Amino acid sequence: MIITERIDSNHDLAPLVAEINHASWDEANDMTAFAVEHLATYLALPDTVFVVCHQIEGSERTLLGIASGRLEIKPYDGARWLYVDEVDVCVDQRRKGAGRAIMKRLFEIASEAGCVEVWLGTEVDNEPANALYGSLDPTERERFVGYAWDVSQN
Repeated sequence: MIITERIDSNHDLAPLVAEINHASWDEANDMTAFAVEHLATYLALPDTVFVVCHQIEGSERTLLGIASGRLEIKPYDGARWLYVDEVDVCVDQRRKGAGRAIMKRLFEIASEAGCVEVWLGTEVDNEPANALYGSLDPTERERFVGYAWDVSQN
């Protein structure tokens, strides 16, 4: 059975962080080591969303993936929306339904929060992610160019 859980600052984060750090990630996940204090700081921010997906088989619990995002408000009309920053599925746990389960849980969270939409972006050449997101019947699908700046060097 696959379960998804929204994590908040009341959870015991140390075992979760250890589980995340011992999971199998690859370059596509763009993952660095988690630290309890960093996750706690993230979860303490208003309107953060952090979801964990596990497969449960008897007494065995296996981490399948995680996701993070923020509930936002549009400045011009006050509409709420969920921005999904990351959806990561463990490299050795892919094609088991974790990505779909995570996205469905994110949709539920957005709906419960009164959001009018969920937004995320992925690389054009990320075929597995694009196949997943496309299969979830998006209202819009756009190609766009993204930019990032390293401001730590300035």
